[in-house]
Amino acid sequence: MAVPDNSRQQLSFDELGVSLHDVTFVVLDLETTGSRGRYDSITEIAAVKVKGGEVLGEFSTLVNPECDIPPAIVSITGITDSMVAEAPRLDGVLPSFLEFAAGCVLVAHNAPFDIGFLRGGCERLELPWPKPTVLCTVQLARRVLGKNDTPNNKLATLARVLHARTTPSHRALDDARATVDVLHGLLERAGPWGVHSLEELLEFLPAVTSQQRRKRGLADALPNAPGVYLFRGPNEEVLYVGTAGNLRKRVQQYFTAGERRGRVKEMVALAERVDHVECAHSLEAEVRELRLLGTHQPPYNRRSKFPNRAWWVVLTDEAFPRLSIVRKPRVRSLGPFRSRRKAEEAVKALQESTTLRRCTQRIPAGDQRGSPCALYEMELCGAPCAGHQDVEQYAPQVVAVSELMDGAGDGVLEHLRESIDRFATTQRFEEAAARRDLLAGLVRSVDRGQRLAALARIPELVAARPDGSGGWCFAVVRHGRLAAAGTARHGTPPMPVVDALRASAETVLPGDGPLAGVPTDEIHVVHRWLTAGDARMVHCHEPWSEPAGAAGKWRSWVDRATTARDPYPED
Repeated sequence: MAVPDNSRQQLSFDELGVSLHDVTFVVLDLETTGSRGRYDSITEIAAVKVKGGEVLGEFSTLVNPECDIPPAIVSITGITDSMVAEAPRLDGVLPSFLEFAAGCVLVAHNAPFDIGFLRGGCERLELPWPKPTVLCTVQLARRVLGKNDTPNNKLATLARVLHARTTPSHRALDDARATVDVLHGLLERAGPWGVHSLEELLEFLPAVTSQQRRKRGLADALPNAPGVYLFRGPNEEVLYVGTAGNLRKRVQQYFTAGERRGRVKEMVALAERVDHVECAHSLEAEVRELRLLGTHQPPYNRRSKFPNRAWWVVLTDEAFPRLSIVRKPRVRSLGPFRSRRKAEEAVKALQESTTLRRCTQRIPAGDQRGSPCALYEMELCGAPCAGHQDVEQYAPQVVAVSELMDGAGDGVLEHLRESIDRFATTQRFEEAAARRDLLAGLVRSVDRGQRLAALARIPELVAARPDGSGGWCFAVVRHGRLAAAGTARHGTPPMPVVDALRASAETVLPGDGPLAGVPTDEIHVVHRWLTAGDARMVHCHEPWSEPAGAAGKWRSWVDRATTARDPYPED
């Protein structure tokens, strides 16, 4: 084993960073069905939150993987299909885990495996990945233990070598507890190497490139404040844009072993300087980041490839309208959808509950001479192409969908709900479950779109949230767009600040479509900030309300349906 090199230059107090004793670690472990290709194959999640050697809390739950568990995996973990049958699905577990781990350093034994499943689950469920700092105990063990210390770096072996109080058992909570003891043992071994802070620990691990070490000084001039940072290349081009609650600390992480993304390391090698825009609070930082991504489309940001991408479902402007998926919304549209697949699922749900035609041909208002297709025989279409329906007879289907888009009626949802009952009554449970999922997805999409549209209609509102230090963070929002942001520190009268923000706020003229022309990503971010539990309304030009016939009244049904044990929900 190599001898620690203690001759390196002494760091300043600021450079020492956060003491390991003050870092909150969330040590996690997953059990899965053994399929690396399916991120919904998690069968158990457990985590232990520790700080300064003290356990602060534990998180543990089985997860319904929605697929069979192979016998070989059952023999290893002891987790059977019957054990997970009544467990919550990943969409009911992952948000709770992310909340439990928020703001903490994630630790796992063979971390790429566990983190890969969690990130994949977030992507599938369209949840934002919080980009936490990640520490792998396998990597740390390879750094501080030699061949004479341990024959291998398996968890069971390290638990024995480092005298862990819990023996790993291939169950998530036991393995997480064992990993806590292994982590503490490894950190003690790292102490003689001069590793006493989180920053030193991340730099100590072997994944730091020479370019990362050499360019660490690019973060020195940044403030310890929220804002947006821009990595610029040799020709002043913007390579990467990011946001942070603490600009200096976040940018410093790009020059440590905590940054494992290959493309980002490549970006750091090209970067010549880091510019920044200091912001009043996190909302302004997020909005500015989105706008800068749209303006510069930096090559190393994945999101910049599709700025403000959204899909919408509309009714075509024809004598016999049909559903169409488009990129540009109209006054009456359903959406926005983050992917075309989600939009297609909404179209399928609407087609299952109406007899709107599914063909793409243009049908004149009179003298139809086509031949009906198989859908007519299946009673899924009224065959206006063959003259079996005129415009007046076809109109009720169009009206039903239009009312759903406008929030004036929910007949389409109720019709789909009744079909679930019919399938369940005849014991066609798989079909009932499929309809349930279609309806739940449609309700969520319509509800989200109507809530965003309601915000976009308001000419101006001012909201406030506590800043955590006795002061307030303010946002002036006009037609769903952030027009101004500011803060009133503890002891500062807040209303003069509000008046100044309103007077200097950006003028916003409403555009076309349900969201008044506001980019989809921006209004999502603004709505999330405004509807947080600690938000307060300071001023609103007109009542912020949603239509009474909107999908919002179906939220409780969706909650019951998606957590029900049966294939269909009971009333």
